[in-house]
Amino acid sequence: MFAALAIRYAAMQHYGMTLTLPVSKRGGLTLPPALRRKLGLDRIDSPLVIVEERDGGLFLQPAAAVPVRDIPREKLARWVARDKAEMAAFTLTPKVKLKK
Repeated sequence: MFAALAIRYAAMQHYGMTLTLPVSKRGGLTLPPALRRKLGLDRIDSPLVIVEERDGGLFLQPAAAVPVRDIPREKLARWVARDKAEMAAFTLTPKVKLKK
């Protein structure tokens, strides 16, 4: 057991942040303390992580929940304008009929 653990940590040192983590039956992951410290997740009461599927893998990055009242109105206006522009572009795309 110790040899396997030593090999895993050697791989972590060689590749930087390459980790092998067990996944619980409910899908939970436990990030090692060193990684939580590096990402600043240890300084937050209820840390969040954004998970994206990319190129057949998962990409994780730290996230923060911020009350809407704390976001500047200008930033909210930019987000709304961007969403409206994306929706307008989407509605202009030709619709494809699916064969039944």
